[in-house]
Amino acid sequence: MALHSPLVGSMATASLIRGADLVAAPWKNGGGVTREVAAFPAGAGLDAFVWRVSIADVAQAGPFSRFAGIDRTLVLLSGAGMLLDETGDAGAHAVKTHALTQPLDIARFAGEAQIDARLVDGATRDFNLMVRRGAAVGETEVWRGTTQRALSADVVLLFCASGSVSVTLGGEAQPQVLEADDTLRIDTPSALSCTVEGEGALLAISIRYM
Repeated sequence: MALHSPLVGSMATASLIRGADLVAAPWKNGGGVTREVAAFPAGAGLDAFVWRVSIADVAQAGPFSRFAGIDRTLVLLSGAGMLLDETGDAGAHAVKTHALTQPLDIARFAGEAQIDARLVDGATRDFNLMVRRGAAVGETEVWRGTTQRALSADVVLLFCASGSVSVTLGGEAQPQVLEADDTLRIDTPSALSCTVEGEGALLAISIRYM
């Protein structure tokens, strides 16, 4: 369940999305399970979204679903990791291998690329950002520990990747406490101040429409 609130002295609004409320659904190709965190437009299908953020559980090796026209960012959340072999159109040999072997390792690749995943040692969990090329651009950063930032984008999502953090936005008196898999979505922040405290790690996703 998302909790919506206007921010004091700002045009921005914030929504708190609890990880415990996310609903599991099968992958497009049936090879795993995904939990959608947020998407735009709301309720858009896999062929119509401008952007989509989700968590995926990968239990076995195999090919990734292919999404033409989509730029993808993948972040390892837990597990021993995986190796993503990206194959070119000219042959069967991998032209690039994206190695995600440490928590919060990041891989970026085109959604239409042929990607085959090899698990290092058992199941993994990952964070997935998908953005439709030409409609929007997305950036992903890792924030650790106490930090203060200014948020400027059309949408910012702060996803708690591990531990626990408190986030104070703008002139709000009370911070929002995020546990692992919780997300704070901020719409239309314009140089909005953001203070993060705690020992956890955040993924900060900034999305700008084109």
